[in-house]
Amino acid sequence: MEFKEILKRRTIRFFKQQPLAREDFNAMLEAARQASCASNKQRLRYIVVQTKELVDAILPHTAYAGLVTPRRNPEINKTAPAAFLVMLAEDTSGKHIYADAGAAVQSIQFAAWERGIGCCWLGSFKPEKVAELLNLKDPAKIIYLIAVGYPAENPVTEDIDADGNPAYYLDDNDTLHVPKFTVDAITEWM
Repeated sequence: MEFKEILKRRTIRFFKQQPLAREDFNAMLEAARQASCASNKQRLRYIVVQTKELVDAILPHTAYAGLVTPRRNPEINKTAPAAFLVMLAEDTSGKHIYADAGAAVQSIQFAAWERGIGCCWLGSFKPEKVAELLNLKDPAKIIYLIAVGYPAENPVTEDIDADGNPAYYLDDNDTLHVPKFTVDAITEWM
């Protein structure tokens, strides 16, 4: 797949009810571990939650697409993700851990998209509940969740100028539209 095709990646919130193969997870995690990180400290760790019971237990403690809630909240046995990747930080001190996490998440998303898998990067979840379900002692170590699975929706992008509205929305056909500022709208040349 060419990089320009990977750039067409969109966040997926509705998933087919189909499991992922171990090699799919390995590809995503390989991309994450190869991502840039500050001082090469490699402080991120992962838990792959793929059992249906545990995915279903975590799902109610997550939030999706605040601008169109509840119309893009995944439902158990209908549109729920196949799995969650739980991103943990061994050490959350220092100012670069979230930059490291962002680089890793983006790498996961691109590796997934290349394999026909969709992702939703979740910062809106209840870490205490997720930690309890995973038998983790320190909820603060959970940085992000990434919902993954085969897409059951096809969001579209729209280019907008600097004065455009970047709020995503659903049209009359329940298609999610994601406005993105053009390069000219976000860049000053000197």
